[in-house]
Amino acid sequence: MSGYLCIHWAITPEIAPRPLINCNRCGTVKAYRCSEKFRVNANGKRIDVWLIYRCIDCDNSWNFGILERCNRRDIEPVLLQALESNDPALARRHAFDVIALRSRVGRVEEFPDVAVHKQRLGDTDTRESATVLELKLGLEMPTSLRLDRLLANELAISRSRLQALEDRRLLVIDPDGAKALRKPARDGATIRIDLVAEPDRQAIISAAGG
Repeated sequence: MSGYLCIHWAITPEIAPRPLINCNRCGTVKAYRCSEKFRVNANGKRIDVWLIYRCIDCDNSWNFGILERCNRRDIEPVLLQALESNDPALARRHAFDVIALRSRVGRVEEFPDVAVHKQRLGDTDTRESATVLELKLGLEMPTSLRLDRLLANELAISRSRLQALEDRRLLVIDPDGAKALRKPARDGATIRIDLVAEPDRQAIISAAGG
C-alpha cells in the first residue's frame, strides 16, 4: 500500500492589489498603492472611513470607502479603535479585498507573489517510504497565482510535467474542476500526486516540505 505524506501549505500573498485610477496630477491612468492608513471622519454621530491609497509616481491620494455615514453606536469599539490606530492587519484585509476594489474602480492590478509556509501533518510516513504526496492549501487571502505555477515553483518541476501527471491521473485535485491547474490556487484545495514511478521522488518530497 502506498505511503502518504501529508503537508499543509499556508500561502500568504505578498503584494496587495493596486487599483488603476486616472490620476489628475499625472494626467493618465496610474497604479495606486495602499498606504496602510485609514482616514476616519466624524460628523456628529456619523462616521465615514476610508483606506488611503497613493499614486505610485506622484503620491496623489485616493480614498477607498470602507464605512459611509455610519452611526458611531453601530460600530464596535474594538473595530473603531483599530481604524483610528491604523491597525496593520485590518488595513491588509481591506487592501486585499480585490472584489471590493473592482466594484469601485473596475480595473485592478494583481500580483502573484506569495510566501509559502510548509508543515507536515499528522502521523505521516517518512519521506523515504512515502510514494503519494498530499498537499493541503490554506490561503490567508485570495491570490491570482495559478495553481500550476504555484506547484511548479514550490516543487521545482515544470508545468508541462504537472499537466502530464494530471493527464495520467497521477495528479488529482480536490475539489476537481475543468482546467483546475490553470486557475488560481484555492483555499482548502487538496492535491495528491502519485510519485511511485518518479525517479526524483525524494527531491520532489523534500521541496514540498517533507
